[in-house]
Amino acid sequence: MLDKFLNKKSLQGAFWIIAILTTTILIYFSANLGKEVPPLPNSVKSTSGETLYTQENIINGKGFFQEFGLMGYGTLLGMGSYMGPDFTTELMHKKLIALYEIFAQKEYQKSLESLSEEEKAIIKTKVINDTRSVQLQESGVTYSDEATQAFKIVEKDMIDFLVNGNADWGYRGKVITQEEAKEIIAFFDWSYLVATTYRPTKETTWSNNWPNEPLIDQNATWESQSISLWEWLWLWPLTILVLWISYEYLIKPRSTDTDSLAEPLKITSIFKSQEKLLKYVPIVALFSFIQLVLGGYLAHIYANPGDDFIISQELLPFNVVRQLHINIAIIWVTIGWLVGGLFIAPLVSGKDLKFPKLVDILWIALLVVGGGGLIGIYLGTQGYLRETWFWFGSEGREYLELGRVWDIGLLIGLVFWFLMVFTTIRKAKQDILVGTIIWSAFGIATLYISGMMPIHKIIPNFTIDDYYRWWVVHLWVELTFEMFASGVIAFLSVALGLVKKSIATRVMLFELVLIVLTGVLGVGHHYWWQGADSHWIAIGGIFSALEPLPLVILMIEAIKEQKHIKEMGKKFEWGVPFLWLAGSAFLNWLGAGWLGMVINTPIINYYSHGTYLIIPHGHVAMLGAFGFIAYAFVYMTAKANALAKGLEWSDYLSKVGFWLLTIGVVIYSIPTLIIGFHQTQVAFEKGYYFARLRETLEAVDAWMWFRILPDSMMIIGGGIVLLDLIIKIYFAKKKA
Repeated sequence: MLDKFLNKKSLQGAFWIIAILTTTILIYFSANLGKEVPPLPNSVKSTSGETLYTQENIINGKGFFQEFGLMGYGTLLGMGSYMGPDFTTELMHKKLIALYEIFAQKEYQKSLESLSEEEKAIIKTKVINDTRSVQLQESGVTYSDEATQAFKIVEKDMIDFLVNGNADWGYRGKVITQEEAKEIIAFFDWSYLVATTYRPTKETTWSNNWPNEPLIDQNATWESQSISLWEWLWLWPLTILVLWISYEYLIKPRSTDTDSLAEPLKITSIFKSQEKLLKYVPIVALFSFIQLVLGGYLAHIYANPGDDFIISQELLPFNVVRQLHINIAIIWVTIGWLVGGLFIAPLVSGKDLKFPKLVDILWIALLVVGGGGLIGIYLGTQGYLRETWFWFGSEGREYLELGRVWDIGLLIGLVFWFLMVFTTIRKAKQDILVGTIIWSAFGIATLYISGMMPIHKIIPNFTIDDYYRWWVVHLWVELTFEMFASGVIAFLSVALGLVKKSIATRVMLFELVLIVLTGVLGVGHHYWWQGADSHWIAIGGIFSALEPLPLVILMIEAIKEQKHIKEMGKKFEWGVPFLWLAGSAFLNWLGAGWLGMVINTPIINYYSHGTYLIIPHGHVAMLGAFGFIAYAFVYMTAKANALAKGLEWSDYLSKVGFWLLTIGVVIYSIPTLIIGFHQTQVAFEKGYYFARLRETLEAVDAWMWFRILPDSMMIIGGGIVLLDLIIKIYFAKKKA
């Protein structure tokens, strides 16, 4: 029965039905977003009429927060980097402590510590009542005299931190002025209101009761608990179902399958445009190596923020390097994938690009955009582009730090790339594998626009801004990138003679169904605590852990066939590119699936949000799902060049680099998971504020330093890959 449904036509239909349904739901909620997000008050005043700050101060503060890369140092509502504090929670906890002291002096003329337990309980009730009596409204917010006094105490403390820094916490300061810091604190205090004030229609805060704060009895809701339970109940049966369908109805040959394994791809010559791609190959490897080196630098600062590591932190501050580390990753993966698209297009069409010189133009454009963007991030974050930071500096939104000019340049490059691929392939005989690659490339090129609205200025409301930021980070990466990866892995498995086309097509289509089923509305798991409504807790809880399974199974079949080819004594020329493809499928499952599952349940995410528990998911998934495919593309290009020109080729360095990177990133997940578990436990037992303290990380200091091992393995592995590709492109000798 199922085999009649799980065919090409039915799977295509299921894909389009689910894609249209989930996209419609997302558009509906996006259209109504303005009704559910926390407003920006016109002013925040004391009961005596003193204006503490205005809406303009909040918006200016958000701009300075972005300009100086503070999201690359700490977090706001849990979003950002994990070196510094969560600024929302930092202000919240210190403000509540100040309120406790103010009420203790007012009621008993004693300090909080000298009060009896009964007196402390009375003070706690007063603090809770004072905090919960505040309403966040666009018309304005009114603080009690006690809350006003507490705000001024914390404001002074945090302005001093932003201006003068704290070397022991890896923040050197000396960039932000007193006036700029004052407006940044207004923005932080707005996020405090998001975290502590109730929505008009329900007794949960705008942030759905995040963070855990015992001082005001704020903790996770039953909604988060119950949805997590249902997710776990469904996970096992759905996993079994996906595995059963994959093996029984997708991989198993059918009587209707008339095709056989194709002969492995044979290259006797390469097109002019493909030869021009050779200059891209070492750039991908170089940028990858630089990113790994910067990752090692960051790991050292994480472990010992008070000391410099080789280079002074005055020259390379943590928040600058962290932004460079992320954006270099985006650049080298993007270039690698551009190489793949431009390499595959002539193979499919049998014809070269109409204008091969366009490959040279794109290469120059990418270097200008990439280099200009990275320089801009450094200069903007360091305060050298105060008048033009938005256009040429750092936009300061995690993962989307490129200044707007460089954003536009990257978008033009992506569209340019798509048109080059499309115009080359469009007249060739089409099939579903090639079509998937083409149209997911179109999605990659266009979906980036969602993070560029409005084109000329920042979005004033952080919650709305973060909503669309995740459209790029999640939908761009976990939707269109995943589709492109699925099409590429399926296409190359067939082209390399490892999997029948009929089988690869079924597996890929089933994978696409799972991607749109979990990937579109799955963006909601980023919205749980940043100010969006609680319905996202249910919507965003859809599991993405099942998504990579079919591709892993496809790779298992491909590995079996490769082994069979070797057993027959035949030579398989494409062993190295296939090794990277297989590694991509398995690390995609490990990083995006299994490690993603660790943090994707609401109740776990409530306590682990913005902790080290998030780190292994992001790193393994990025390197596995996307980085390894970029490596596969550049190695395919290098191998095609070697075959066409009769050059010597050795797999040795390639495999050493592969295994060092693969084993390194897997080992890397161990200490970060352990540190994350510790932080999550502290957040559960003491409150989220304590989870982000430096003292909490010092309790697991040995695991912080243990990262030297996997980091070193990956840096050495990346260096070997760079050396290997330079040798293969520029110094390979003709075969005797």
